This record gives sequence, C-alpha cells and structure tokens, in this order.
Amino acid sequence: MTSYREPTRFDGRKTRGFTLLETLVALAIVAIALISALRAMGASTLAASELRDRVLADWVARNRLATYRASAEFPATGRFEGRVTQGHSTFRWRERVGPTPNALFRRIDVDVLDGDGHHVLAHATGYVTRAPR
Repeated sequence: MTSYREPTRFDGRKTRGFTLLETLVALAIVAIALISALRAMGASTLAASELRDRVLADWVARNRLATYRASAEFPATGRFEGRVTQGHSTFRWRERVGPTPNALFRRIDVDVLDGDGHHVLAHATGYVTRAPR
C-alpha cells in the first residue's frame, strides 16, 4: 500500500496550491452563484416593468373618471372604448356606463388593458351625477 506524499518541486521544497479538480469545482460553484444572481436580477427587472405598466394603467383609469367628473355632462349608458398614450406606453380602455337605482347617478366601470388588449392592468369604478332640474 502506498501512502500519499505531498508533491515536491525539483529543488526539494514542498509545493502548495490547488489541484486542477479543486479549481474546477470552485469555478463551477462560482458559475452557479452568478447564474442565480442574474436570474434574480432579471426577475426583479420584469417585476419593476410590470409594476410601472400597472401604475400607468391605473392613472389612465382615474383620468377617464376624472374627465366625466370635470365635464358637466351626464353620460349616456352604454359601452365605450378607445386608446390612450400614457408615459410613452399605449393602453386600451373599455368603459361600461350604466344606470343606478337613483336616476340622478350613473355608474362607470373602466378597464384598462395592455396595448394588445389581452390583459387587464387596472380597473376603476366611479359615479357621476346629474344636476337636479
């Protein structure tokens, strides 16, 4: 049975350092850690982008309701839709204006969708009144 001897240099001094296998294992661990960090950064970037879109969509919905409140007009019932640009992004909005038990009020439901119209990003509900005669 042979015993392990530390490698020596040609001049008889013992060498110290890492073997090729130890170096490869260390590099594999560092690579896995870096890949995990990059995935986490990518996920947070996507989350920040989606949050930005949802905030802008919420502003679009609130702007639609504010437009009705600011104008003194009493809206007709029905469904309406359109496109708007907010913060360099294009959104689609859909409104449902409906009656309420009180004839002096209208309920307005606003859905704001992404530019393709596939995903609802924000929803807002508001009421407008008609001045009594």
